[in-house]
Amino acid sequence: MPISNFERLIQLADEVFAVKSDTTQLDVNQEVLERLKKIHPATISEYNEGNGSVAWVLLIPTTIDLMNRFINSEISEKELFELTQLDTPYEAVYLCSALVLEEYRRKGITKQLCINAIESIRKEHPLKAAFVWAFSKEGDLAAETIARLAGLPLFKREK
Repeated sequence: MPISNFERLIQLADEVFAVKSDTTQLDVNQEVLERLKKIHPATISEYNEGNGSVAWVLLIPTTIDLMNRFINSEISEKELFELTQLDTPYEAVYLCSALVLEEYRRKGITKQLCINAIESIRKEHPLKAAFVWAFSKEGDLAAETIARLAGLPLFKREK
């Protein structure tokens, strides 16, 4: 029996981000998902054509101060998440991760999920910047496009 789209996305996450071998990255589990939803319901987005999710996007709204500390490698991704307070004005959005099954890539799914999420977050928070820690050329290009379409300057953390 072929593996489900959910299982394929989990495998893809392990291959791309290798969070199990890097404790500074955010290892997304049920507890993390619940806290993300408390930060803002639009932090987690998925695209599903009826046979299970084929794309996931994770954004973390936070403060400019935490963005700068992260960009300058003063704090880890995990610390960025842990230090982001609930019920505070968020001025920056971290384009944390996007996973799309191979046969669904290059169709604008990530772009649309991100733009919709950013627009939703903007209804409650004065976003002034986007930032990314890209793990691939494709991720870097996607972040540039998303920030441009959202009208936000993009800041990048180097590997």
